Amino acid sequence: MGSQLLSTVERREVLPECYIRPEFDRPRLAEVTTDSDVPLIDLASPDKQRVIGQIGLACRTYGFFQVINHGIEEELLEKMMAVGLEFFRLPPEEKEKLYSDEPFKKIRLSTSFNVRKETVRNWRDYLRLHCHPLEEFLPEWPSNPESFKEVVSAYCREVRLLGLRLLGMISLSLGLEEDYIEKALGEQEQHMAVNYYPQCPEPDLTYGLPKHTDPNALTVLLQDPNVAGLQVLKGGDQWIAVSPRRNAFVINLGDQLQALSNGAYKSVWHRAVVNAAQERMSVASFLCPCNSAVISPAAALVGEGDAPVYRSYTYEEYYKKFWSRSLDQEHCLELFRSTQQLQ
Repeated sequence: MGSQLLSTVERREVLPECYIRPEFDRPRLAEVTTDSDVPLIDLASPDKQRVIGQIGLACRTYGFFQVINHGIEEELLEKMMAVGLEFFRLPPEEKEKLYSDEPFKKIRLSTSFNVRKETVRNWRDYLRLHCHPLEEFLPEWPSNPESFKEVVSAYCREVRLLGLRLLGMISLSLGLEEDYIEKALGEQEQHMAVNYYPQCPEPDLTYGLPKHTDPNALTVLLQDPNVAGLQVLKGGDQWIAVSPRRNAFVINLGDQLQALSNGAYKSVWHRAVVNAAQERMSVASFLCPCNSAVISPAAALVGEGDAPVYRSYTYEEYYKKFWSRSLDQEHCLELFRSTQQLQ
């Protein structure tokens, strides 16, 4: 029921039991550091080869990077965040019309991550939208707030163009043809999660989202410019906070790019934490292979006589496996290692 939504109740003074993580699985916020070397890439640089090199280095070492001068107007980013927040402030009865805990429903409002599978919930509400082709899904999107469809559809179009542009540069950074990844992924779907993280009475005891990798190809994340919350795992053991930067996007590599690159590029482990002082918004846009796309390491990236790191599989097979598990289980890609790699 929509009454489960965090955004429909008054601010709590105590964290409900169902959100409290076991002691070994808490964010340990005091141990998180800020990394001043988080890759920041200026897409307006006239030196394209240098940009491609920067992207390649970021993909190998961090699994994510931030981009500035990306070509999307700041006014549109501000409108996107504003209309998202306006949506979550709608009356409960309005939001309940869209509520669903069915993971495969293409347009739904829900909470946590997958309430059907979880034993501990996450401090998050989210609106999930399928965005491509727009004309197919737009009629089912919320009509309230009044400007929602207009603003969000404009934002989706711009983000898709940016994502495809970045996939081309990632292809080139691997030494592949510029359109290799785009072709390998087929007619890419596009999803969006508009995330709302309310103020939390005890942020040390829970997550907005626990650590996970993204099952898709590429994630374009718009952070709240005023409230931090994204953290990524560096070196396998150190969580670093990604400070929000106005008019910038965070670009996360998803599992499919790790597979296509034969493991050379990393799908980054990341999480969202919450705080007691402020609510937070973020907008994650996902470029996904079409369901029938066959994902396998690019032949040019597999050494002669070597076995590929991952076996071939369809994206539909991968996505079903991802959603059948809890978010913070082992990396889903481990289930797709080639048999030669497992011996």
